[in-house]
Amino acid sequence: MAEIVSVSVVALDPVLEAGTRSALTACPDLLLARPEEARVAVLTVDRLDEAELDMLRTTRATPNRPAVVLVAGAFAPGDVLHALAAGARGLLPRREAATPRLSQAVLAAARDDCTLPPDLLDQVLDTSGAARHGSGAGAGNGLSERERSVLRMVADGHETAEIAQRLAYSPRTVTTVVHDITHRFRLRNRAHAVAYALRAGLL
Repeated sequence: MAEIVSVSVVALDPVLEAGTRSALTACPDLLLARPEEARVAVLTVDRLDEAELDMLRTTRATPNRPAVVLVAGAFAPGDVLHALAAGARGLLPRREAATPRLSQAVLAAARDDCTLPPDLLDQVLDTSGAARHGSGAGAGNGLSERERSVLRMVADGHETAEIAQRLAYSPRTVTTVVHDITHRFRLRNRAHAVAYALRAGLL
């Protein structure tokens, strides 16, 4: 039997809050909870400005330290990097935040995985790549193509077995690649590895 994950909703707009609650209630693996008891918090905003980033940081800083899934009307490439740096563990445009995608992002965040839709990941990779080429960062400080491939799939929320199957690696190889990255850069876990790689322009 799947573990039930407690989740709360944080929103300034009551209409956005009601819609998010409705989507979460439809997932049997999720249980709506009070903010101080939630394992994951879904932060729903119209756009991502400094005030919304402060809300994200404040939510992460509460005593129960919930993982945060951020749902916004739209994301600019810079928004994605700022949200990851502020501690978001999942990002979804509102148009994609129906029950299946939203519940998948919440469950991934509860496992401390980082989830980005492919279009957001592409935006971030484009931005990071431009920054990397502009800064003249050397290849010796970056990631191998195999490491990039694995981290891209981790960022998209795929499990180890699925990554192994899609990339034609063994599950042990995938686990070793992620471990090597986290050890080399002194990172805490898979989500931290993805966020670090994106911010540093390594992907």
